[in-house]
Amino acid sequence: MSEQQENTQDTAVEQAVAQVEAPEDTPDIQEDLAPPVPEQAEPQTQTATPPAAQAKGGGFIWGTGRRKKAVARVRIRPGDGKFLINKREIDNFFSSERDRNTIITPLAAIEATGAWDVWVNVVGGGSTGQAGAISLGLARALVKALPDRESILRDKSLLTRDARMPERKKPGQPGARKRFQFSKR
Repeated sequence: MSEQQENTQDTAVEQAVAQVEAPEDTPDIQEDLAPPVPEQAEPQTQTATPPAAQAKGGGFIWGTGRRKKAVARVRIRPGDGKFLINKREIDNFFSSERDRNTIITPLAAIEATGAWDVWVNVVGGGSTGQAGAISLGLARALVKALPDRESILRDKSLLTRDARMPERKKPGQPGARKRFQFSKR
């Protein structure tokens, strides 16, 4: 180890010790730990910027969405608007403009399109089911991150799970509704 690195480490250790040792004239340690109160609070306006505090688990906020046979696990965190689905860009994953618009709807509803980085793992179903699952998962993650925006998402029915599922195939038939041709003789 070089002499410069040792000096840096010694200085860091001394600073840490100085922070731990409290002066004897301090009446209450809890007051020192409390965050400073700003003298003049600025009026808060609703902006599209995400909160500074991030969730546990690497700073990601999770949301799960389901639609038909598709399941989407969505992770978000404050960023510059990167959107990856199964490690691919949104335009490469969905060819339909309708599906791309469905996915972006929760972000557009709260006017935060470029404020969040989004990573999605989606399995099962077709393109429409996957788009619906991603939309629901993204809306749920946004509600965890921004609880004050829940009413906006709920008013646009973005937090409602669509419970419609494919009808099951019945025995003795080729499909859910289709029948084999009937023969009289």
